[in-house]
Amino acid sequence: MSPPNVTPAALAALKGMPSTTDRSAARAVLLLAATTVALLPAVPPSDGMAAGTKLTLRGSEFGRMIFGPNRQAVYVFQRDGRNRSRCFGACARLWPPVYTNGKPTAGPGLRPKLLGTIRRGGRRQVTYRGRPLYYYAHEGPGEVRCHNVNLNGGLWWVIGADGRRRP
Repeated sequence: MSPPNVTPAALAALKGMPSTTDRSAARAVLLLAATTVALLPAVPPSDGMAAGTKLTLRGSEFGRMIFGPNRQAVYVFQRDGRNRSRCFGACARLWPPVYTNGKPTAGPGLRPKLLGTIRRGGRRQVTYRGRPLYYYAHEGPGEVRCHNVNLNGGLWWVIGADGRRRP
């Protein structure tokens, strides 16, 4: 009788083994592998990407604007080009990019079609309406300290659901 969860093809391969000891050892390895696979948690089907950074739309003193995870304000840099960052080194330490490990997601009120990513080294930086997104390193949840502030050679703005700077 064959062990459970071992395929007929695997058993056929065992028959070609030179000795009974080799076949028994191989059978034990196959059984262990089959058991391990059977005990793994089921993984839901996906589009091949991990869940990405979620952006949300929230109220602020500048109107409704985009926030990242943990209610951290999200900014764009005046000097950036479309899908191109110009904030590196000391600038990126003060203004860390909004990174994602998967496809970024839009919360209610945001437009998923405006979300995208650009390559930044070996990572992916989130964009909205083609503008690379950043946090300000010295803000806590819900704080917005740097809208219309000139730092690192240009202005920094918060943006609304349309991807345009807030007044």
